[in-house]
Amino acid sequence: MCKLNHTNLIWFVFNTYTDFLPFVCDSCSGVYWYVFHFPVHFTCSFITLNIKQETGHIITSYLCSFEDCKGKELLPVLCPQCEKHFCLAHRHQDDHKCEKLEVQKPRMAATKELVQKILESKDGSKSKGRRGAKNAATAAKVALMKLKLHAAGDKGLPQTERTYFQVYLPKEAKECSRPMFFSSKWSVGKVVDYAASTASLKNNNNVLTAKKLRLCHPETGQALQMDDSLLSLLAHPDAPLHNGGNVILEYLDNECTGLEDVSDYIAQT
Repeated sequence: MCKLNHTNLIWFVFNTYTDFLPFVCDSCSGVYWYVFHFPVHFTCSFITLNIKQETGHIITSYLCSFEDCKGKELLPVLCPQCEKHFCLAHRHQDDHKCEKLEVQKPRMAATKELVQKILESKDGSKSKGRRGAKNAATAAKVALMKLKLHAAGDKGLPQTERTYFQVYLPKEAKECSRPMFFSSKWSVGKVVDYAASTASLKNNNNVLTAKKLRLCHPETGQALQMDDSLLSLLAHPDAPLHNGGNVILEYLDNECTGLEDVSDYIAQT
């Protein structure tokens, strides 16, 4: 075996580690290992395209196919739809106005349709029967919070028993309407008496021949039965009354079963 003397050792170390010495690129001033001394071996930001290097390789560039764009890329950037080359700035279909761009379906179409239905449901002329009751229930929930701020009633009633209404008063009254709350355990007759007392209305319900104060449905105008309880009306399948909804208080003849036109009362406010 050949022994390494001092001169051979220096030569061995030089040949072994020369290729791993760092050098500075003349084009981009980057620092690389000597084994990557050709620009083709590393990513040089200032490399000149289409110039043949010492290695015999040709560095090609890919021109952007977008109109009036002079951008180039070292690597191909193909659009998967039209299969044309583009620069990074125009690589998306929307950016290069791809001829095979698929027209996206409108977003939130279902939501838009739902909003339109809600707006249509607020039209009183379209609210009939059970559908009208559901619309009234939704509106009542919104109005309930407002009523609780100003409603008049018996402060001794438990919160769990309180039922709130915007009470539209008779046409001859000084006020158009007033927010009130009642006990859900009360009968319609007691509600009428309490509302008349709160609004300082004349109440001749105990006089046989006099007009009677009646509580009427805000949409149909039908007079509610005096012996029905609020609790039963609130739990009715067709929900004739809603906590936070409207009711109409009006004087009716003994033979009259309800109001012919309720729009005049609502229009007052």
